[in-house]
Amino acid sequence: MHHEELSARERAALFALLAAARKLSNSELEARIGIRLEGKERRKLNDLKLVESEKPGREFVHELSDSGWRWCADEFATGLAGRGTILERSLYQVLGKFEQCMVAEKMSLADVMTLDTKTLPKGRHKRRDVIAEGLGAKGLGEGHGDLAARIATAYRALAPYPSAFVKLRDLREQLADIPRPTLDAALGTMFAVRQVNLVPQSNQQALTDAERAAALRIGGEHKHLISIE
Repeated sequence: MHHEELSARERAALFALLAAARKLSNSELEARIGIRLEGKERRKLNDLKLVESEKPGREFVHELSDSGWRWCADEFATGLAGRGTILERSLYQVLGKFEQCMVAEKMSLADVMTLDTKTLPKGRHKRRDVIAEGLGAKGLGEGHGDLAARIATAYRALAPYPSAFVKLRDLREQLADIPRPTLDAALGTMFAVRQVNLVPQSNQQALTDAERAAALRIGGEHKHLISIE
């Protein structure tokens, strides 16, 4: 399987599934990269045995197959050789550097994508560790654990399956008794230590006024969707 046989959208879906290293629903794919894997594109990747798809509920859920993992590994190594857009060619040069590092460190692509940062040397990861250890004293106070548990419980009541994205508007309705500044602080802290994932809605025009009002601004952008593993 050569990269020129796949469209940019199909390759984007494969790389998004690679980065997640787990099953992703179409809603999650859309939240992450702005596209859904469906129709002829889904059937093509299924027929090529690169992606395994199932429909446990109202939408498809996708995961890289073993062949899909091998395809991604080959892409890291081979590059586009002058084809594709400027951005694609630049990206593949970066992927090639990752391939060189993996070879030098005797690591597989699966090793990198499932890497537990807790096992890495301290340094750039120290800030997240310090934040996590200091939540009780410097973050949300002694009640943080209870509040985080309530957020998780409310999320699970809304999510059709673990890691599914749900609207922040719906989560706020479930936790309407918590003052907004308190809830926003809790969500921001949980996001900083990777207890939750917050992303913007890819189709901004589809947002209702209530969904816009419920957004949480972090890192210079408004987040509309939340997921918890």
